Amino acid sequence: MPELQQLFYKHCKYILYLLSIYFLGWGFTDHKTIFMGLILGTSVSLYNHWLLMRKTLRFSEAVATGKKVYSLGTLMRMAAVIIALYVAMKFPDVFHLISVIIGVVTAYVVIMIDFAIQSIFKSRK
Repeated sequence: MPELQQLFYKHCKYILYLLSIYFLGWGFTDHKTIFMGLILGTSVSLYNHWLLMRKTLRFSEAVATGKKVYSLGTLMRMAAVIIALYVAMKFPDVFHLISVIIGVVTAYVVIMIDFAIQSIFKSRK
């Protein structure tokens, strides 16, 4: 499944670009809590995306060899989001809660935008 890994690396690159923009925003603006929330949420989103990619690769290997697979790691991904939200609620002077929530869905937005762009380019060929 090299296509899945290539897509993940491309998405990872885009998310890291976003994180660098967030760090610049944190450093050069007065909205530090908003950008810290975006940084926390996007970091958790990238971790969840990596975890899902890794579990999907294991799932495909297990199906190919005839082994059983029990989970795709949904509980671990949910726990990571819950911990990020708990941290944001525990330290509201550092993290903006709504920004954390927006950051958590960043990987899904990047995936949808990449899919739309790829669909447009494939339809033009």
